[in-house]
Amino acid sequence: MKYNQVTIKDIARELGISPSTVSRALKDHPDISPDTKKAVNELAEKLNYQPNIVALSLRQSKTNTIGVIIPEIVHFFFSTIISGIEDVAYSAGYNVIITQSNESEAREILDMKALFNSRVDGMLMSVSRETTNFDHIEGMLAKGVPIVFFDRVYNTDQASKIIVDDFTGAKDATLHLIEQGCKRIAHIEGPPNLEISKQRLEGYKEALKENNIPFNKELIAICPSGTIEEGKKATEKLLALKNPPDAIFATNDPAAMGAMQAIKEKGLKMPKDIALVGFSNWFFSALMDPPLSSVDQPGFEMGQEAAKLLIRQIEKQDKDDLDILPETKILKTRLIIRESSLKK
Repeated sequence: MKYNQVTIKDIARELGISPSTVSRALKDHPDISPDTKKAVNELAEKLNYQPNIVALSLRQSKTNTIGVIIPEIVHFFFSTIISGIEDVAYSAGYNVIITQSNESEAREILDMKALFNSRVDGMLMSVSRETTNFDHIEGMLAKGVPIVFFDRVYNTDQASKIIVDDFTGAKDATLHLIEQGCKRIAHIEGPPNLEISKQRLEGYKEALKENNIPFNKELIAICPSGTIEEGKKATEKLLALKNPPDAIFATNDPAAMGAMQAIKEKGLKMPKDIALVGFSNWFFSALMDPPLSSVDQPGFEMGQEAAKLLIRQIEKQDKDDLDILPETKILKTRLIIRESSLKK
């Protein structure tokens, strides 16, 4: 790990006491018992604890600015999240700096450094699909920078998260296809390293299981970038099977759009020959021919909740309230049924 600075939270965890108690003990606060002060100071010396000067400086020189790192600004879902973030941030008196990683881990690292050097009070972040090493995030958390993850998260108990219920959304989409009489339902899977892709796959599997439909690996097509082009190629492979699917649940709407292209080129009709459901409910989903059924994600609400959580954390930190417990908030999805899947 690039940054391995010992923090007050580390000392608190070792001793089984609160971070605020550790902080007061290190400051020789009269409310703390001599035994606790002794234990805290001895462990601090043993672990070579040093006060985080950078974090203290950030708190003392508040900029009322938060940084946002998103994978793609052009993605409709992320643009609605930005709107939600700005809605809350500006109302609370905060400015917003937006960066995009362009789905690159290297760019994500640079964005994080740039925001830190701009002295933002905290960061909102959705990780890129390329990110597999999280040292840059661990390093920033060790510096005491407040971070809240949204949608694509890094699983750590040191930061809060705002996510949608991808599992239930995928399950609902698959159950809908089963209700339409579909028996061989394929799934176009997203980037395997992302938690959202894993949850959508598991939701799909659970719907099959509940209806006694065997899971078939040949009906899973991985779409590593989740693009229109990859969705089309994945669908072409599925349609070329000896026993092709009669329905497809795609991990996102661009992949579903590519699937629709491949289905049309094959001369098949939707939903008569093959039903199709996407995920995200992009603005163009209702304009496709036929209109695309899709799982709607509350992007604006996600942005609002993420901003509220981060600002609350920043302001607690300003008051030296070190008992900041990370939170995970799960938002509900909603299946929007349109002509691409509605047989009955």
